Amino acid sequence: MNASPRPTPLSTKFFTPGVMILTLLALNGVAVAVARLLFGIGAVTNLSDQYPWGLWIGVDVAAGVALAAGGFTSAALGHVMNREDYHAIVRPALLTAMLGYTFVALAVVIDIGRWYYIWHPLVMWNGNSALFEVGLCVMIYMTVLYIEFLPIVTERFVGRVRLKGVFSFINRPLDTLLRILDRLLDKTIFLFIIAGVVLSTLHQSSLGTLMIIAGPKMHPLWQTPILPLLFLLSAVAVGFPMIIFESLIASRSFGLKPEMAVLSRLGRMVGPLLGIYLGFKIGDMFIRETFVYLADPTTESVMFVLEVLLGVVIPLRMFLSPSVLRSPLWLFVASSLVILGVLLNRINNFIIAYTPPYASVVYYPSIGEISVTVGFISLLILAYRFLTRIFPIVSVPQKSPAPTTKYAIRGSFQ
Repeated sequence: MNASPRPTPLSTKFFTPGVMILTLLALNGVAVAVARLLFGIGAVTNLSDQYPWGLWIGVDVAAGVALAAGGFTSAALGHVMNREDYHAIVRPALLTAMLGYTFVALAVVIDIGRWYYIWHPLVMWNGNSALFEVGLCVMIYMTVLYIEFLPIVTERFVGRVRLKGVFSFINRPLDTLLRILDRLLDKTIFLFIIAGVVLSTLHQSSLGTLMIIAGPKMHPLWQTPILPLLFLLSAVAVGFPMIIFESLIASRSFGLKPEMAVLSRLGRMVGPLLGIYLGFKIGDMFIRETFVYLADPTTESVMFVLEVLLGVVIPLRMFLSPSVLRSPLWLFVASSLVILGVLLNRINNFIIAYTPPYASVVYYPSIGEISVTVGFISLLILAYRFLTRIFPIVSVPQKSPAPTTKYAIRGSFQ
């Protein structure tokens, strides 16, 4: 009789046709990124003085930060609110967030003109800059995510450090270090979890502040004083759909049964969160009377309607349906629509809505920009698949009752 699922390193085959395709896409993206670093940003992009940012900021950074929100929403649910029923989804969400923010940081390095000055915000502080606040919070939060991941590392390797050959002499010191880290984190990890939640709310909202500064350069459909609040609410609303999306894809890829009992309960929370976000978005539009711009069939009005209809209204109705919550397929479709909606929102805010006053040409992302974005996403997926084979991330049904002590659980991974 199978015991309840618990995190276990996976033993599934790593190389599959899909993995080979992702590897090729990743290598192509890395090659273009290296060319950009060597030959300059103008060699591979369509960016200019009129359009200083484009696909890499709109998708890789702004959308990437929002879609990594599953890390702090799951941490708030599983640890801060102490809802132990949801602990099965905390580790996958943590890994996704950690990898997501890592690739966001890499995207920033690729995007800034003089990438070798990426360290400047660490020593050249500007307390009046919204971008400085975003950069500092992202750097600290990424560090917090890696610290939150350390207990998984100690769980996996305490008592099992067995390096061979010339490195065998560090087995004992390394094991001692892991045990010390384990004891320290056991007493202090809650501080980092709370810090992670607070930091996330700060920089998620501050990304909206960046576009407020753009003023009349932004289309009125998106330019609003409550843009920071809308950015935060949309990040919170997409957190659980992102967890559902990732969990269902991982279950299918690894040949596991979806954890529908947990995912369905998560889905019930998405409807009210989307409703709050939609209420503020539509209410703001009517207060500022920007609905008049929807009467003109422009690119901006069409993209706004698509963002709200596909990304909020339709999935909101779906998440309120009990039949959708019971179906893995429809739950996946509803979650995908929310993710699409947030992606469209960030693209709309940073690319579609932004119009420089003296632009002589229209910006379109180049093949090089698309290659880097697709390559980074492919790298993230490959890293996720690789790390789940090493560390106990994904919960797997056990053939025997799970051990009750901490060290007994660790011993099962030998």
